[in-house]
Amino acid sequence: MFALVRRPGGELEAVTTLGAGDLHLTGELVSALNSFLYDRDDSALGKVLDRLPKPVRMATQQFLKDKCAPVMGAFTECGPVEVVREAVFFGRIDEELEEYLESAYMIGLGIRMSNERQRDGGVGWVIHLLSDEVSVPASAEPRTWAVPAGANLARTWTSKQQVGGAGPVRGALQVAEEATTQGRWVRIHTLLHSRYDVDFEGSGTSEFVVDVFDAPIPLKLRGE
Repeated sequence: MFALVRRPGGELEAVTTLGAGDLHLTGELVSALNSFLYDRDDSALGKVLDRLPKPVRMATQQFLKDKCAPVMGAFTECGPVEVVREAVFFGRIDEELEEYLESAYMIGLGIRMSNERQRDGGVGWVIHLLSDEVSVPASAEPRTWAVPAGANLARTWTSKQQVGGAGPVRGALQVAEEATTQGRWVRIHTLLHSRYDVDFEGSGTSEFVVDVFDAPIPLKLRGE
């Protein structure tokens, strides 16, 4: 059994070997491993591993420990979330940017967006579009984009806090623009916030999350 490791080009790495007497469990094990990458449910995976020989259990658990550290927002129950549009750059928040986000939002693409300071002193926005929105349980923090190590949040806004007539896209952009004028680093992402804590995938409300950091807007070089 192999795992497809998501590096440039993709690579196969051996996970474990099943004997002839255990081949009937192959499908269940593959399904349980894929689900584990998404929900990190040790008990569900353990029910399958407990039916397999000890060497298979040990090899599988060691592979998960060494190669499968949790990555927030990287998986849905259907598999890995892929970047479908790399680093689209907008020079400012305007109608064109709002329309771009509205279009991606309407068809269910995940959105990740951050501001950056250009060499000439201006501020622009870099957007990545993802193949799907990742779900979070009802009681979980509304977040599928991890806060970078060492970064301090000054404020987090979600579109559930939206008041007035503005929709979620415009509301998120208004918060982001206000923080940007104050010179703060801002990131925006979307997620699907479930109504449930169990079997939460795919049922809930799509939300925008705006993180305002207690940090200046980072300087980035185009092409890096």
